[in-house]
Parts: sequence; structure tokens; C-alpha cells
Amino acid sequence: MTVVRRAHERGITTLALDAPERRNALSAHLVGELADALTECGKDGDVRAVVLTHTGNTFSAGADLRDPPDPDVLVALLRQIVELSKPVVARVTGHVRAGGLGLLGACDIAVASQEATFAFTEVRIGVAPAVISLPLLPRLDPRAVARYYLTGERFDADEAARIGLVTEAGEDADDVLAPVLDGLRRASPQGLAETKRLLTAKVLDTFDRDAADLTALSARLFSSPQAREGMTAFLERRDPSWAW
Repeated sequence: MTVVRRAHERGITTLALDAPERRNALSAHLVGELADALTECGKDGDVRAVVLTHTGNTFSAGADLRDPPDPDVLVALLRQIVELSKPVVARVTGHVRAGGLGLLGACDIAVASQEATFAFTEVRIGVAPAVISLPLLPRLDPRAVARYYLTGERFDADEAARIGLVTEAGEDADDVLAPVLDGLRRASPQGLAETKRLLTAKVLDTFDRDAADLTALSARLFSSPQAREGMTAFLERRDPSWAW
């Protein structure tokens, strides 16, 4: 079953996460299919930039607890987005949770409509936002990210823009996106590739330095007793044992 839909118009390829019945959770299947699509975009000379978006009311609910991707594979996907020679632009018109926020952090530009909501929910199931921190921590406001990492609170699109999670929020994501895509279409492929290389250098330094440690941390936490309780509680729609 195809879970990443593709469309192309005037140099822009749109990749839409299309598993709405699973809230576009990051399953091993979805991660693999998205990686393959990005590889093809990188090789296609007709692709000036990539828009990453979604069907349904959720951009991504984070890791699929029934079919989670290997942490190394998720790291590879995030790095692939950062390293792709074409700009990757996120278009968000729904909810984004946990690992889905890592995709936003890896993108070069992100726009969101006012319907979008965001939350780092990892602490509520006994784990930490380990792997997704690779692209996120270099880009987010430190005080804000400490609050939202530690509490799992939900926040809106305007707050996401304020802390650097998205580039701009507006009533209509496509209205916000239009001048961005116009600018990308007017830019040269070489100019875009080399400018992106300048912009992502520090993020890639973080991958080089911390990826192995954060991948190991993620694997350790997901196999822990607290994580098993947290994930079981989530799937059973009840509070975990530690909740007051």
C-alpha cells in the first residue's frame, strides 16, 4: 500500500504522507517509502524543491507504536532531508506530535495554518525526544523547547513560529506558502544547493557529533519498563501508572 503520494507542478514536487487512518504515524513502511521518494527527488533535474505535506487532519502523530522504525533508519531519514540538495518545505494544516516534529525540524522552511497544533509527547509515555533533537535543538529557542520537551504541553501555530519550529503561520497555509514557492522557482539549482549547504552545516555537525549517542538512548528508553507501561497505557487509552 502506497503511503506517500507524489505530485509535480512547475518544478515543485509534493510528497504527501497518506496514511490518515494511522494519523500518518512514522511506521517502518512510511519512513522507507518517504526515503525512497526523497532519493528520487534528489536525482531528478526537474525538481527544484520538495513540499512535504499530509492528508487527513494530522501531519504525523510520531512513531508508530505498532510498527516503529529502527532508530538508525529514522536518523538516516532526518539526515537525508537536511542533506538533500533541493530545499524541503513542510506544509502543515493539522496536528503534529512527537517524532513528526523531527520532520519539521529537518525541513528548511515550514509553514502552518492556524488549525495546526504541536506537542512533544514523549515524556508522557516514558521516553525522550532523543533522535528528533538532532535537527530541532540547533533551531529552537532553548527556554521554550525546555518547557515543551518537559511538559508535553500542546501549543498552537503562532507559538510554533515564535520558537522557531515553523517559519510562518497564517490562516491559510497555501497563502503563506505561495511566495515561498515563487521564490524557489526563481532561484537557480546551483544557488539553492550551495545556499542550503551553508544553512545546514551546523545541523549536520550535530548529527556527526550526537547521532550515535541519541540513537542508543532512544533504543534503551523504548525497551524500558516505563516505556512499555507508557505505550500500553496510550494504546489502551488510559493514564499510565505514574500519572497523578
